[in-house]
Amino acid sequence: MKIAVIGDGGWGTALALVLSRNGHDVEVWSPDAAYAEEMNRSRRNPKFLPCVHLPQALHFSADPEAVLAGAAAAFIVSPSAFVKSVLARFAPFVPDGLPAASATKGFDPDPPHARITELVAAAWPKARIAALSGPSIAPETARGVPTAVTIASADAETARFFQALVTSDTFRAYTTDDVVGLELGGALKNVIALAGGIADGLGYGANAKAALITRGMAEMTRLGVALGARRETFYGLAGIGDLIVTCSSQSSRNRTVGERLGKGEKIDEILGGMVQVAEGVCTARPAMELARATGVEPPIMNAVSAILAGEMTAKEAVLSLMRREAKDERECL
Repeated sequence: MKIAVIGDGGWGTALALVLSRNGHDVEVWSPDAAYAEEMNRSRRNPKFLPCVHLPQALHFSADPEAVLAGAAAAFIVSPSAFVKSVLARFAPFVPDGLPAASATKGFDPDPPHARITELVAAAWPKARIAALSGPSIAPETARGVPTAVTIASADAETARFFQALVTSDTFRAYTTDDVVGLELGGALKNVIALAGGIADGLGYGANAKAALITRGMAEMTRLGVALGARRETFYGLAGIGDLIVTCSSQSSRNRTVGERLGKGEKIDEILGGMVQVAEGVCTARPAMELARATGVEPPIMNAVSAILAGEMTAKEAVLSLMRREAKDERECL
């Protein structure tokens, strides 16, 4: 089948490679026509996924109509800050009943900070909507390293359709109907991953990282349940699985940005030199606003937001966490 992948970043290109290896013809949308032609010619994506060869069955285009023409399904993999505008560009060409899966991990930056599938439903009301998330670092996925993810949809048939599209000997997909939990897990773990990187930048070791992952998982779960997710989803691939890899991998952009913050760099300096997006930076403010709206206290996310805003240094933020009121752990799970 022809499959459309909307977004030419590292993760979009890696997902396109998964689909191409499964025998599909894949059309990837790039916002830059000149860069799309360069990738078609060179069979490389040097900005976002260097050193990976792109097969001939994978084609890049900047034309939304051409990308969707004849497509049996679409994956939305644009950065969260641009999803709304990208969906609007494609809306005139979306056929009724198109299976559309979001693989973007974040929120709409504008209040009320809709999840990505909510944006897809609003822009493409006749699409069959799903979301894909899980521990899937792009360079590893692109190289064919064994990877497992979860696909969520309120419609079981749609979830199984996408499961069949991506599943292979190196890429395994599970299904769930908890779309809220899957999307919240994928978005919120990026903020905790910034904290994990900050700990690395400060020179801390395994003790601190384990504490951040454990307590961060509790924060994600509390906020997710308050927003309508199921608790058990956070103990699966889209929750703890994605959190572990994003906090730990040297290829994680969020961990890397956090590490540089921990070493004393300012966020504007860091982002000014980056080509790719670290979604945790964009997600921190919406996460805090959602937490306030639901009455949930997320101390680690609070600390990360304060560092990003320049209100605390990394060391001050760590002290603020360590000096919090002593509690019984059962109160905090």
